[in-house]
Amino acid sequence: MTRTINLNADVGEGIGDDAALLRLVASGSIACGGHAGDSDTMRRTLLAAKASGASAGAHPSFQDRDGFGRREWPMSELAIEALVGDQIRALLHVASQNGMVLGHVKPHGALYNMAARDLGIALAIGRAIRAINPSLVYVGQSGSAMETAAAQLDLPYAREAFPDRAYGDDGRLLPRTTAGAVIDDPEEVAARAVLMAREGAIVSAAGTRLALAIDTLCIHGDTPGAIEIARAVRAALGAAGISIVPLSATPTT
Repeated sequence: MTRTINLNADVGEGIGDDAALLRLVASGSIACGGHAGDSDTMRRTLLAAKASGASAGAHPSFQDRDGFGRREWPMSELAIEALVGDQIRALLHVASQNGMVLGHVKPHGALYNMAARDLGIALAIGRAIRAINPSLVYVGQSGSAMETAAAQLDLPYAREAFPDRAYGDDGRLLPRTTAGAVIDDPEEVAARAVLMAREGAIVSAAGTRLALAIDTLCIHGDTPGAIEIARAVRAALGAAGISIVPLSATPTT
């Protein structure tokens, strides 16, 4: 059987060439007003996704433009549910105006990391998704609290891994403040992507091999050289006989 994987990128953040990046991946998670983005950038990014054939989804975050959504904010679960719902609806409104649909929701930055470890936050995000459209795919870290929340809420879930980020031995992403946490060498990222897609494994920064179920790989649009990284990853996956498919075509729990 041919192995398939989704390749996604975080876009609409005002960094780099989104149109070029979307031509290299199969899905785009679009900033929708929290850490970045407004109606104009959402429209442009949605149209770029449409032109490239990439599926589109929402990339909600804390309302933190100064910190690019990477600072943790103390908020109640009810407030997080409302925050996420508002951002999904904002992107959905722009999408409907341009004859497009959304396929997934993936939290951004600190919200993603908090939801990965805190089931209450993960459930709040899931409830916001379910209230809008229970067929939207909840995208989150493999084996995290988000996966548990999706199962409890009966939402489709795509398990994500990051070839351009370093992991600890606990399977969690190393903080960006840690030396080597962001990997920007295209060949290294490509080799990691093939390992993840073909063998369902990651290697931690300390060299520990960890097994993970993986449906989708993320290329961060704000990583230096993101276009070159995506190009190298796409070529390496193809050379390994791994087909890149839209998020809607990947196996989901």
